Amino acid sequence: MRFLARPSSKPSDRGIRGYFDDPLDVATRRRLKIVGWAFIAGFALIAARLVDFAEFTPPPEAGRQYSAVVPHARPDLLDRNGTIVATDIKVASMYADPRRILDIGDTIDQLNIALPELSRSFLRERLSRERDFVWLKRGMTPRAQAKIHNLGLPGIGFIDELRRIYPAGRALAHVVGYVNVDNQGQAGMEKYLDELGIGARFPGARTADPSPVTLSVDLRVSHAMRDELIAAMEKFSAKAAGAVVLDVETGEVLGLSSLPDYDPHNPKESLEPDRINRISKGVFEFGSTFKAFTVAMALDEHVATLSTSYDARTPIRVGRQSIGDYHAKKSYLTLQEIFVYSSNIGAAKMALDAGIETHQAFLRRIGMLDRIATELPETSDPLIPEPWRPVSTMTIAFGHGLGVTPLHAATAAAALVNGGHLIAPTFLKRSRAEAELYAKQVISADTSAKMRYLMRLNVLEGTARKAAVAGYRVGGKTGTAEKAGPRGYDSNKLLTTFIATFPVDSPRYVVVVLLDEPKGIKETHGYATSGWNAAPTVAGIIGRIAPMLGVVPDDQADGQAADFLLAATN
Repeated sequence: MRFLARPSSKPSDRGIRGYFDDPLDVATRRRLKIVGWAFIAGFALIAARLVDFAEFTPPPEAGRQYSAVVPHARPDLLDRNGTIVATDIKVASMYADPRRILDIGDTIDQLNIALPELSRSFLRERLSRERDFVWLKRGMTPRAQAKIHNLGLPGIGFIDELRRIYPAGRALAHVVGYVNVDNQGQAGMEKYLDELGIGARFPGARTADPSPVTLSVDLRVSHAMRDELIAAMEKFSAKAAGAVVLDVETGEVLGLSSLPDYDPHNPKESLEPDRINRISKGVFEFGSTFKAFTVAMALDEHVATLSTSYDARTPIRVGRQSIGDYHAKKSYLTLQEIFVYSSNIGAAKMALDAGIETHQAFLRRIGMLDRIATELPETSDPLIPEPWRPVSTMTIAFGHGLGVTPLHAATAAAALVNGGHLIAPTFLKRSRAEAELYAKQVISADTSAKMRYLMRLNVLEGTARKAAVAGYRVGGKTGTAEKAGPRGYDSNKLLTTFIATFPVDSPRYVVVVLLDEPKGIKETHGYATSGWNAAPTVAGIIGRIAPMLGVVPDDQADGQAADFLLAATN
């Protein structure tokens, strides 16, 4: 019996290949190919879905556009010396696509454990929405991002955003302002930049590297001012305080502080009523510091000279009210003595001699009756009496009946001492040549020289002696105003102010300080007036900032009389 098949006579026709030419074998091979391609397609689909989960960028929702890199870019803000006071940093923000979450309960548990500040109720509300994109947390720290990332939760992702930070913190809060969660300016210079169109820059309209914006403020000056104001508030138990430093030749604001202030990283604080910018927004009756403007008016309008005298022996009766002096001299006083002794009676009679129309015209000329022009959006209109009667002129002469901001007072005071030029204040760096384009002559150079003389004399011999600073010629005027209430003026609630300039023989800077409701202490013999609190506060500020601003102390300044100022003008 044969067990082996006889070989074909034509082995080349079949050979080994011939055994697979059967129709059944060809069909099998095709099926294997189909199955193989099906496996490849399946794995490709899975890979694509995984990439989609990892790289998903949310589409536009409700008109908002998102970017996986930066939603907004803002220019850096620098102080006048180039120190960064506001800048952007990249941060991660966490979002969710509720449709892709496999187990809402488990996701909520893990997120709440990792980030306890995200409450379970908040997470459940967000993750239950019928949307493909919801924010869970904006501006996370790298550590928090890593913690969530390592959980590997489906439907949870991150987008890189820009977050505004403020290295100067509270020191420049009222100048710089702040932005909202979308990096849009809400206050201060941040809002001003957006109004100009150079603040927030949105995708498709932003530049890759927005140029920095240099402010006029000096961070060192602002820090020193804030320190001195904090100390004064604590010492005299004041409810609030503020100060501003102005360059009298350029109008630049070199420092501004208003307390209580706020943290620009926590802008909700700024909404509290007592945290307003008192320097540019707050409106106050300044008290006797206004006598500087009354005296300047009388001198410039040739209503009086330094030697003109007024009868201050008895109070002025106005209806049921009377105008008297705090420390009455009960004698005739010259204009010079009215300024140094701070006589309400003398100032009132001086203003009446000028007349209502002249008084109003002068105050408008020095900017006191109009909203002040500045970059900060936080400004206010003055409070002007309506109607303006003779009694209004009398009370405004010594600082009651007209409300203005401290920035009004600083700007007008700069014109009193810089030769008579009113220059609109600015929070942007400005040269002297640029300032000349804004300058308006509002009083004569002669009147300005006499005002410097009177302000210096007041520090040497008058109510402002505690404003003296060793090595510096400081001049100024005190002011104490009773605050108006529902039942009229309250003698127990005072606003004390001080306007100073230095060096008074060639003024470069004006400083205005206010303390809101300071209390008398043992050191002040119970007095709560400006000469006892606002004046020494100004002295503390000038003593610290003068070296920073390059004002060299003079050994002869301490004992030098004020007469040299008049001699220099004659």
